[in-house]
Amino acid sequence: MRFLIFLLCLVLSFQVSAQTPPPPSLAANAWLLLDHGTGQVLTAHNPDQRVEPASLTKLMTAYVTFSALKAGKIRLDQEVAVSEAAWRMIGSRMFIEPRRPVTVEQLIHGMIIQSGNDACVALAELIAGSEEAFAHLMNEEAHRLGMRNTRFANSSGLPDDNLYTTAGDLALLASALIRDYPEFYPLYSKKEYTYNGITQPNRNRLLWLDASVDGMKTGYTKAAGYCLVSTAQRGPRRLISIVLGAESESVRAQESLKLLNFGFQFYDTVRLYAAGQDLSRFRVWKGTLNEVPVGFLEDFVISLPKGQTERIQADLASRQPVLAPIRKGQEIGSLRLSLDGNLVGEYPVVALEEVPVAGFFGRLWDAATLWVKNL
Repeated sequence: MRFLIFLLCLVLSFQVSAQTPPPPSLAANAWLLLDHGTGQVLTAHNPDQRVEPASLTKLMTAYVTFSALKAGKIRLDQEVAVSEAAWRMIGSRMFIEPRRPVTVEQLIHGMIIQSGNDACVALAELIAGSEEAFAHLMNEEAHRLGMRNTRFANSSGLPDDNLYTTAGDLALLASALIRDYPEFYPLYSKKEYTYNGITQPNRNRLLWLDASVDGMKTGYTKAAGYCLVSTAQRGPRRLISIVLGAESESVRAQESLKLLNFGFQFYDTVRLYAAGQDLSRFRVWKGTLNEVPVGFLEDFVISLPKGQTERIQADLASRQPVLAPIRKGQEIGSLRLSLDGNLVGEYPVVALEEVPVAGFFGRLWDAATLWVKNL
């Protein structure tokens, strides 16, 4: 739910009861497990520690590319001239060549499945004119998405002193990519791609180890270690795992799967309140109505330890005084949820109806009543 995404910005987690096993400790420098549907961080270690993202950078390169496609700035069937800079890129490549036009669609496949640095540069030059200008677009999107501890310096993820991110910011980006561009997301589950007569496999080992895993991206440099952003869907639930700084390909895969299994095994996504459900009524001043029903415009879903739903305690508070005019959907209070005395989170509640301003005498009467109450 969109109104719950702010939870990730706060990197909100909560202590679980003694009946829930503790989260796993991983052989990595930093990690985070996110419930994509609710925006909740289920467990994390060093989520705000700045790290080198390596090829995880390509998640933002893809995001900016998809944005350009959606805006009509480029087309999937558009042919792209390959520059010498793109052709000479080091590291992983899809092996594009000058004087051999390649389409945007082919470049996207090469970037996502083959992790082609050359494909990234070709797309960056097409969209922004240069890789430097493209990096500016990447940073603009990072800021808009709330990635406060991230800086991009290139499109490929090659080491640069001005290139860094965090596990928390990568979770934001991965979730936004899945949410905003679902039509392109299936590319992340492709196990191989052939271009220029060369077939290369997807480096995400989890695509072969667990059928529920359908993305997303690997990364490696000497400084970053072995990194993996992975996501799996089992039933209606989707979880996103971020593992950074593992010592090998096999370790990053094993630790990512360990994290995903923990979230699916020990947590449930629960609908606590239905869309439009009247949770309570708040007193309204200076309006045509004396009360307004409050709740959520969308189903309120939350991740909780399995079997703990009945132990949730709710505390609803309004922002007093609630003054008309009030529009439907206006935030006018908050709902605090606790489990076994530990705060789960605080969520905004909104007006379920609009309340116009009362006439002159109605406003005058309420103003006088408020004045007396505040004496």
